[in-house]
Amino acid sequence: MKPLHEQLAVIKENVVDLLPEEDVIMKLERSIKNNTPLRIKLGLDPSRPDIHIGHAVVLQKLRQFQDLGHLVVLIIGDFTATIGDPTGKSKTRPALTIEETRHNGTTYVMQAAKILDMYRTEVLYNSSWLDLLSFRDVIRLTSQYTVAQLLERDDFTKRYRANEPISLHEFLYPLIQAYDSVAVKADIEVGGTDQKFNLLAGREIMRGSGAEPQCILTMPIIEGTDGVEKMSKSLDNYIGLTDSPKDMFGKTMSIPDSLIPRYLQYACFAPSDEVTLVKQGLQDGSLHPRAAKVDIAKRIVARYHGQSAGDEAFAEFERVFVKKDIPDVIEERSLPYAQTDVITLLVDTQMAASKSEARRLVTQGGVSLDAVKITDPYAVVDISEQRILRVGKLRFLRVIGA
Repeated sequence: MKPLHEQLAVIKENVVDLLPEEDVIMKLERSIKNNTPLRIKLGLDPSRPDIHIGHAVVLQKLRQFQDLGHLVVLIIGDFTATIGDPTGKSKTRPALTIEETRHNGTTYVMQAAKILDMYRTEVLYNSSWLDLLSFRDVIRLTSQYTVAQLLERDDFTKRYRANEPISLHEFLYPLIQAYDSVAVKADIEVGGTDQKFNLLAGREIMRGSGAEPQCILTMPIIEGTDGVEKMSKSLDNYIGLTDSPKDMFGKTMSIPDSLIPRYLQYACFAPSDEVTLVKQGLQDGSLHPRAAKVDIAKRIVARYHGQSAGDEAFAEFERVFVKKDIPDVIEERSLPYAQTDVITLLVDTQMAASKSEARRLVTQGGVSLDAVKITDPYAVVDISEQRILRVGKLRFLRVIGA
């Protein structure tokens, strides 16, 4: 294993919280002395099957631990997902079936393998120990934490003050997640900054159970492509690990200029000195924002699809958006009519999820047919001959009617 100072430098890179640092040092010293890897825990919420580059910020930190010789423990929260957990958005998340959690968990792990060394990864389902707890065990667990401590969690506080309902099982969720740390004997638990409360609860429950408390490490949460909200599939501002190279590249190019340094640092994992140089170049005008975005987009695509895919995605982007060409390969759709209104066309081709979304796309100037922009939502279009439908900057479809 590498010396303590070298390990600590890697571990602290891009980290928001490392608590308590003196305990981390103690655990590392013992690990080096005994040549025994630390157990680094990450709890996964299997409510959605896909992950994006926002999740990759935490996964990359886990990979760094693995490269230092430590073991990653991925916990699929199949038990907790079947009872419904707090979302952090002032409401309860719907419960899933055990089949849904297992499917989503498997998909998540397959995508995480793009980043992690699976030979240094344990994958566990928390139902394997939580299903075995008796009611006496649960009561003993709740005795280790107070209501006042639970109400320190921000979303619980807001809902309580707003007189909005909080179910008792939601209070149990942080304790159940904390018990996972007891079950797997976690040395360090990693998560986003929004998970800090639950990670700290893990320390308390481990201490109350007579185990050595875990340390916690939190990573930043990056904004989505809109530059405002946290990256999320539900907000459609995400760059998915399973996105095509073309979509990955195009989405990255759409980020606001203000996000360039953060994406370079947290999505490309560039060293801090490079991030500083890019910031300076953007400020003094020596670096054009577009050039910086191209570099970031190529790096992101190359990370998940290979270097050649990054180069090809750049060439495709140049053809479509700089030379104003259309892509070489476009999906084709046949429709049972020769004429229709533009709203129906968008919905029937699934280029819009609903009539309201279709109307918004048209009125905002995001729809064109054969490079002619359509801004009238009541416009009737003729597709008796093959035509190219374009929605936004990235989506093309070749359509022809009966």
